[in-house]
Amino acid sequence: MIKKFLEWIGLKEQLHVSEHVPPFFKEGEIWWCYIGENIGIEANGKGTKFTRPVLVMKKYDKFSFFAIPLTSKRKFGTWYYNFVHDGLPQNAQLAQGRVVSYKRLKERVGKIVGDDYEKLVDSFITLHKNRPPSRDGVVANAK
Repeated sequence: MIKKFLEWIGLKEQLHVSEHVPPFFKEGEIWWCYIGENIGIEANGKGTKFTRPVLVMKKYDKFSFFAIPLTSKRKFGTWYYNFVHDGLPQNAQLAQGRVVSYKRLKERVGKIVGDDYEKLVDSFITLHKNRPPSRDGVVANAK
């Protein structure tokens, strides 16, 4: 376990100090991304480069975006959105979304097609609108 964290830290340091032009990425695209070795139930990258496909859900600027990790394992429930990309089943892990730097992008895989992007975004919004109250009993941003 410790060895994997140390390997990831070495790669993460290389990614952090690398200087290159940000790749041109758009909302709805799928990219291989250096996700890393994470803690507990957080989505990890796979293989020696700790990569995982992610969906660019929201582009903030040319340096950062909100990413939703993808997996080919079928899971069901409100925390997941299933779709097909290039004939292969994909599962968006809606609860695992996070802000990502362009420096983590490895290579473009493709783009989510049809109305799946809009449905995924709607599922994400619905999921977070219906979240439980905070400790003080107030739901943030409730309308």
